[in-house]
Amino acid sequence: KMNSTMSEEPDALSVVNQLRDLAADPLNRRAIVQDQGCLPGLILFLDHPNPPVVHSALLALRYLAECRANREKMKSELGMMLSLQNVIQKTTTPGETKLLASEVYDILQSSNMSDMDSMNEMNYRRRKAQFFLGSTNKRAKTVVLHIDGLDDSSRRNLCEEALLKIKGVISFTFQMAVQRCVVRIRSDLKAEALATAIASTKVMKAQQVVKSESGEEMLVPFQDTPVEVEQNTDLPEYLPEDESPSKEQDKAVSRVGSHPEGAASWLSTAANFLSRSFYW
Repeated sequence: KMNSTMSEEPDALSVVNQLRDLAADPLNRRAIVQDQGCLPGLILFLDHPNPPVVHSALLALRYLAECRANREKMKSELGMMLSLQNVIQKTTTPGETKLLASEVYDILQSSNMSDMDSMNEMNYRRRKAQFFLGSTNKRAKTVVLHIDGLDDSSRRNLCEEALLKIKGVISFTFQMAVQRCVVRIRSDLKAEALATAIASTKVMKAQQVVKSESGEEMLVPFQDTPVEVEQNTDLPEYLPEDESPSKEQDKAVSRVGSHPEGAASWLSTAANFLSRSFYW
């Protein structure tokens, strides 16, 4: 390897975070998976010794797997399914990361099955994942938020930063056009904690989207009293105080939606980094 481990680690985290931010934009998902270096690089990140790197790589893969056209290629990529299984089965993997890995595994595993086979397979995988997770990890649940003020990519980055600080958040998907965020959380985490975190940005406010008995969607405001939010213990490594993702280095990311060529040039930079770091 060209880089020593010491100098490589911050690079690995910043590169995987950039890829995660690019993958969050649906316009970039096909290009990332078609790129020669990015998918193999993300798979290698799954075996990284730094837990935040692994979790960030899984979030990127979760975004990429949302694009149905990507799933077959992702599933057949060398080492993908094996690496996901390793993350799920490794005893040192944090609970949220295990749940996220099993979620990505489920989506890819069921990519070419009929709906019925797919449901059976996912239920089997989930039971298997629960076995590896042990009894201390309860099931995950999904919370849909409507976020007033979620109207550009810099706000999305702020929102993502706030959610990543909460212990118990597994993954999230933004639906920018309708100002929504679909969040997967551990079942023992209160949804109010998400609202508190988003309110802490001072520029956004969350309401919960729920369905009435007749199937209609309703917006339910959270109580204004803030709840105690347990901070993610990985955070100091994940987001150093002096280097927040919304500062200089991420200007390219906030421009991605309106300038696809910016994403393309960044992808080639990422691929160069990955080949330099991981291949002899």
